[in-house]
Amino acid sequence: MKKTVKLSKNAKEILLSLENAGYEAYVVGGYVRDAILGKESNDYDITTNALPSEVKNVFFDKRVIETGIKHGTVTVLMNGEAFEITTYRFDGEYTDARHPDSVSFSSSLTEDLKRRDFTINAIVCNSSGEVFDFFDGIGDIERKLIRAIGEAKKRFSEDALRILRAIRFSATLGFDIEEKTKDAMIYTKCGLAKISKERIANEINRALCAKNIKNVLLRNVEIFAEIFPEIKKMYKFDQHTKYHIYDLLEHTAYVISNTPSVVYLRLAALLHDMGKVYTISIDDDGIGHFPGHVEKSVGIAEKYLNEYKYDNFTKDRVLKLVKHHDLRFKTDRVSIKRYLNEFGVDFFFDLVSLQIADKKSQNPTLETSKTYVEAEKIAKDIILKGECFSLDALDIKGTDLVSVGFCGSEIGTILRALLDYVISGNVENQKALLLKAALRMKQ
Repeated sequence: MKKTVKLSKNAKEILLSLENAGYEAYVVGGYVRDAILGKESNDYDITTNALPSEVKNVFFDKRVIETGIKHGTVTVLMNGEAFEITTYRFDGEYTDARHPDSVSFSSSLTEDLKRRDFTINAIVCNSSGEVFDFFDGIGDIERKLIRAIGEAKKRFSEDALRILRAIRFSATLGFDIEEKTKDAMIYTKCGLAKISKERIANEINRALCAKNIKNVLLRNVEIFAEIFPEIKKMYKFDQHTKYHIYDLLEHTAYVISNTPSVVYLRLAALLHDMGKVYTISIDDDGIGHFPGHVEKSVGIAEKYLNEYKYDNFTKDRVLKLVKHHDLRFKTDRVSIKRYLNEFGVDFFFDLVSLQIADKKSQNPTLETSKTYVEAEKIAKDIILKGECFSLDALDIKGTDLVSVGFCGSEIGTILRALLDYVISGNVENQKALLLKAALRMKQ
């Protein structure tokens, strides 16, 4: 029995327009794969035997954008939705390990599909939603397997970014990488040096935020180490302490998976302990210590964040998280208010999330995460009750101090002192009481 998938109205109209004009046309790749998996998707890529000029003629009444005309791709806007339509093609040599030096158009669907990356991405469907599978992609979906089409080494030599795409698909779908495909990835991994840093970062970000990242990181050490060399050193690195039941890479993988799926949090989790491989000191009792590992980790993190050209917000947030990830929180209400004031609400909760994940990924039997869970609980209660912990919430402003004779830099000094009084509980956050306290300071 033929398998079918459901297409959107616009996608069906695109395919029917090409078919009615006498051409072949299919949806290929991500949409069909996700539909078979029962996932929502709007990832429509269309392949056809119509040449780009012929596609433009078919859609003469639509807006057509020549997005990749030299590679056979045009984009058609159908009722405001963009569809990339690419002519069947053969690819020439890939001397840059990323893009073909030339392409030539083909009249064969199967020949076009042979140049694609993985079997699960080479399944197609027509306008009726009828599925055609020439490389057993559906079988690989059922087996939960990432497998390269044809000769795996050739696929990865053509485009080294496919190595990281395999990692990303494995992490997002929870699929294993087929043995020969994985061997080919390792054999060709040096090609990643030719890939733009931004493209590498994009794939790494998506993999880090995927649900299966822990297993994928631990099973693909050699690939990740091509991007972050410290990972090789972290593998089977014994921390020699009762607080850690995992080696350093295992610990890191658990921390990543235990943090919320946010790029900067997961980057911080990946990078937070890399400095340990350079700073370990084992005492006479055989216990490991890591003096200066935080500072070393910050330096390593900064190097990679710059190398892979992350934006300033991500860099600043990750470096600050790594810098403070070992901070030992006090859990009294006054201290929590001081943390909220020092770090700001958003960063405070990010830091607590990272620290909870860190502690849960050390030795769970010791329950060292309790302190941070309690800190998070108290902070949420402070915010819920509207308690003052910042100058913005102080019930007195600089203008109020000016009105009673304060001026210049002393205004800021007095406001900060008043905030400290309020946080400490020495005075209530009421304007009249704060003015009295300010005047006492002036005397």
